[in-house]
Amino acid sequence: MIKNSLFGSSEETEYKLLSSETKDGVSFEVRRYDAAKYAVVSSEGRAFDQVTGELMRKLLMYIGGSNDQDEAMGTAAPVIITVYPRNDGVLSRRLVVGIKIPSAYQQSPPNPTDSAIKIEERPGMTVYALQFGGFAGESEYRAEALRLTRTLGETAPFQRKQYFCCSYDPLKPYGRRNEVWFLQEEP
Repeated sequence: MIKNSLFGSSEETEYKLLSSETKDGVSFEVRRYDAAKYAVVSSEGRAFDQVTGELMRKLLMYIGGSNDQDEAMGTAAPVIITVYPRNDGVLSRRLVVGIKIPSAYQQSPPNPTDSAIKIEERPGMTVYALQFGGFAGESEYRAEALRLTRTLGETAPFQRKQYFCCSYDPLKPYGRRNEVWFLQEEP
């Protein structure tokens, strides 16, 4: 898994940049992602920082060859963690970690050998994306989500019951790229 993730082919999920904006000194993008198949694994009852590493490893093992075809598919970025904040901003103990199946395997992805991993078709989506660096855990993602919320304002059309915490290079020891995505409400 480590060899595949560090030295194998890597594919970043493509998107269409709809706009790049700066408001009150905070830069963010509005992007459109197409529908695609994702490998996902969920958790309930454990805190974000306790479980995300374990769930990411499961997905990296799957795309690294722990599947019914023993097929190392390369890596895909970002790893997307769907979180569900409570009204006070604290994350609930429910989350879903997903990684896009690389393009060459979208039509017919190998079946996971780990029964906790499911393959799901996710619809296309438009997101507000805020990028930041460093090691990101729950407190960093919450702080950046609050910053994006304040930047967009109360009237911006985005879903408030969930958001996405994205890691583009979770195995890198430095120079990490992270993002918070808010799902834009469709008109």
